[in-house]
Amino acid sequence: MLNQTYALISDIHGNLPALEAVLADIHKGTPAGIYHLGDLVGYAPWPNETVALLKAAGVAGVAGNYDSTVASDYKHCGCKAESPRQEELAHVSYEWTRKAVTSDTKSFLGGLPFRIDIRPRGGHVAGPTIMLFHATPVSNLVYVTEDRTDAFLMKMAQQAGAGPGDAICFGHTHRPWHRAVDGIHFVNTGSVGRPKGGDPRACYVILDMSGEAPVVTFAHVEYDIERAVRGTGEFGLPMEFAEHLRTGGQE
Repeated sequence: MLNQTYALISDIHGNLPALEAVLADIHKGTPAGIYHLGDLVGYAPWPNETVALLKAAGVAGVAGNYDSTVASDYKHCGCKAESPRQEELAHVSYEWTRKAVTSDTKSFLGGLPFRIDIRPRGGHVAGPTIMLFHATPVSNLVYVTEDRTDAFLMKMAQQAGAGPGDAICFGHTHRPWHRAVDGIHFVNTGSVGRPKGGDPRACYVILDMSGEAPVVTFAHVEYDIERAVRGTGEFGLPMEFAEHLRTGGQE
C-alpha cells in the first residue's frame, strides 16, 4: 500500500541539537517524506549547520519570514515583538544571523518556495492535498493562533483552494495545535528549535493521510538543551535566548 505518512517540522531557528534529535526520532519510522515549514535560522548559533543538515537529509520545504528576510538583507525579520525588550532582542538576533550566514546559506534560503502542495495519492486520481505554508496562503507574517475563528480559517482555506479532506499546515507561532472546520484540517506544527508554551522539548508533526480524514500526531522530543545553551554563550548571543530554551518559552 502507498505510504501516505509525512513528517513536518518547522521553526528550527538555528537550533542544531534540536534538529538532530528530531531527525533521529523521525528516522525511527519510515515516512514517505520529511518537509520543513520555514524559519530555519535566527536566535540560535548554527544557521549554516542547520541548512547543511537539511540539505544533506534531503528535506524540502518552504520559506519562513526569517529565511526570506535574511536572504534579501531586509531591514528587519518581520517578527512580532510583545515587549520593548523582545523587540531589542529580535534585532540583535537578526543582525547576528545576517552576519553569520554564508553566501551558500543565503542562496539556499532565497531559493525556498513560498508554498508546497503534496498529493499523497498521486496527481492522477482524486484525493486530498497537503498544503504547506509558513503562516498563511498569502503572507508568512500572519500569526495563525489557536484562538482564530472558524471564519478566519475558512478564509485561509478559500485563499489556498482547499476542500474537505485537505490539510493546511503551517508554523510561525511556535505553538502546536490542530482543528478541523468543515472537513478541512488546519495543523500548526509547533517549533523544533524555539518552542513556546512551557514545554521545552522539540516538537514536530506526523501526518497520516491514508484514511478518510487526516490523522495528526504531535511528537515531542527531548534534546541536549544544555549544548544549545552553551552555544548561545560561546557565540555571544543574549542569554535570554538560552533561558527561553530551558523554559520552553514559558511566559
